[in-house]
Amino acid sequence: MLPSSIQISGEPLSGAEVRDICRGLRDNAVRLLSLRGCRLCDRDFGRICRALAGATSLAQLNLNLGVVSSPSRIKQLAEALRTNRSIQSLFLHGSPLTDAGLALLNPALALHPALVALDLGDCMLGDEAINLICGLLPPDGAKSGLKELTLSANPGITPKGWSRLAIAVAHSSQVRVLNLDYNPLGDHVAGMLAVAVASSRTLEVLDLEGTGLTNQSAQTLLDMVENYPTALRSLVLAENSISPELQQQICDLLSEGEEEEEVAGGAGNTQEWERGREPAVHQRGSSSWMCPSDPSSQMVLMTSGLGDSLLAETEM
Repeated sequence: MLPSSIQISGEPLSGAEVRDICRGLRDNAVRLLSLRGCRLCDRDFGRICRALAGATSLAQLNLNLGVVSSPSRIKQLAEALRTNRSIQSLFLHGSPLTDAGLALLNPALALHPALVALDLGDCMLGDEAINLICGLLPPDGAKSGLKELTLSANPGITPKGWSRLAIAVAHSSQVRVLNLDYNPLGDHVAGMLAVAVASSRTLEVLDLEGTGLTNQSAQTLLDMVENYPTALRSLVLAENSISPELQQQICDLLSEGEEEEEVAGGAGNTQEWERGREPAVHQRGSSSWMCPSDPSSQMVLMTSGLGDSLLAETEM
């Protein structure tokens, strides 16, 4: 029997539903588990964590929008992640982790052998959290690390924290997607990120939507795209004070680079996995992403179909 997906959004979970979820995890019958915004008691949350600890088929876990709502739940999740060896993508967007909560999770995240995508958007993080996150982006020649990182809407991170992240991204041999949308970055931080992009050999997607940028940032990014060969394929600059002309110039240059790669046979080899980040809907293979104005357009319903895995295998 092929693994199935369980997706429930914004609903209270009954005891029977929790039992079914735990049974599916223990039987290794679940590949994708999404409980986005669901309400359940601490006891049931603990039961699910104990079940997912030993699950070997689970590749994606989505606990977005406040499911991990207390220090005790953070500890339970950390304990489960210490044992689990199969989760590739973990989504905790909208969880009140804070720096202290991420410190509890970090040892399990750092040692997890399969984790490649992490969403910590809107998790009330600050500079101390950035110091921990940088450890998940090891430099060239080190162990494998994250390929996709989302840190949207964490206004507590200062320019000092973002500068440290930029250095880690510049030297990372793994990260391909970096989502920093809706943070108050400004032109100074954008300049540091431009240097990081120019240095990175792997970063393909950078989302800077709604980050307080101006034409000054756009000109720096344009110069970077125009004069330095990079792996960048998508740069999101919507909801900034940037002229449409500059945005179009950058988009055109990225499109030209992608077309050249396709002609040279360098495109089409990247692997993909299902994304659970809030609220953007990503469209890979183009020079832009679509971001619906209504986050509820991503609401998912419970499914129980077998054999329709939404995740592509990620080679480690």
